[in-house]
Amino acid sequence: MKHIPLSWLQLIEHKSRLAIAIAGIAFADLLIFVQLGFQDALYDSAIAPHQNLQADLVVINPHFQSLISVKSFQRNRLYQTLGFNGVKSVNSLYIGTGLWRNPTTKIDRAILIWGVDPSQPTLTFPEVQQKLDSIKSLNRVLFDRAGRPEYGDIASDYQAKGAFEVEVNSKLLTVEGIFSNGASFAADGNAITSDSTFLNLFPERKKSNIDVGLITLKPGANRQLIQQEIAAAMPDLRVLTIQEFAAIERNYWESQGAIGFIFTLGVIVGFIVGIVIVYQILHTEVSDRLPEYATLKAMGYTDGYLFSIVLQEALILALLGFLPGIAASIGLYQIAQAATLLPIVMKADRAIFVLILTIVMCVSSGSIAIRKLQAADPADLF
Repeated sequence: MKHIPLSWLQLIEHKSRLAIAIAGIAFADLLIFVQLGFQDALYDSAIAPHQNLQADLVVINPHFQSLISVKSFQRNRLYQTLGFNGVKSVNSLYIGTGLWRNPTTKIDRAILIWGVDPSQPTLTFPEVQQKLDSIKSLNRVLFDRAGRPEYGDIASDYQAKGAFEVEVNSKLLTVEGIFSNGASFAADGNAITSDSTFLNLFPERKKSNIDVGLITLKPGANRQLIQQEIAAAMPDLRVLTIQEFAAIERNYWESQGAIGFIFTLGVIVGFIVGIVIVYQILHTEVSDRLPEYATLKAMGYTDGYLFSIVLQEALILALLGFLPGIAASIGLYQIAQAATLLPIVMKADRAIFVLILTIVMCVSSGSIAIRKLQAADPADLF
């Protein structure tokens, strides 16, 4: 009996039942993959701008929560950091939400606008660094080609005819270049202007109040030590690394918004659906074969051996259901990425996590179905 693949033979005897079980597990995996994929895309897209800041340390208002809810602080506080040993230079950043008018449809759509000092590198996008000189003049803008198509076919128009005018916040700006950042749950697109143009677009904003301060350290400087010194000297501000700054944005969407909770709930629902489906299949399988299990008991096989057969069936179902589940998820990711322009891609750690979750799901169902084997009494055969 040790060399007979009993669990496999039992599963393939009823091919239609096996197909239904595989489809059910694949569907549960698809639900989980979709929830995790969109959740990760939310976080990755939300922190993409933070990770492209060219700085060693970031200074923000302690009440700063998210790019869609920025809090300003006085620029002179940033300049004071130049007095600390190891600080090479500082730079400032303005962030605001403006209205971009589609040149064709004339429909306004909210867009995240970044005001930078064109005389200093602020963002690591190669296209932006190459075009800094072009936005030094007033009313010049760089457009995010990876933004939503509702802004208009800006990238194609720029490539076809060069610089052209668009309307932002009821003011005419000239598109001087394009770059790629991508849409996020916080913003459907991004635009970069000089700080002067930004203040022209938002006349209510004061030049002396900036949203993000960027600190560049001298080569070989101890970043952690300087961070602690500045934080101790300026308790009214937060001094962070790029990773810590991105973590604030991620935490906002994880805890403050309802989106993270909804996706987590979706994963739980998918897991429960999988357990129910696998339990129904294995319960039916065990019920139909109770006389066979009773015969094996009469032959001397232990409950542990019979239990192992059911658990083996659960593991086989987990693996067979996972393969079409991940294949369908990859295809759905590609469709969703094209439709939403969000960075929805399959990741190895996510695939491993869902595989483990699928095994746990199937083994848990098998453990519940095993209780039916306790009714397999050899005396019932006579």
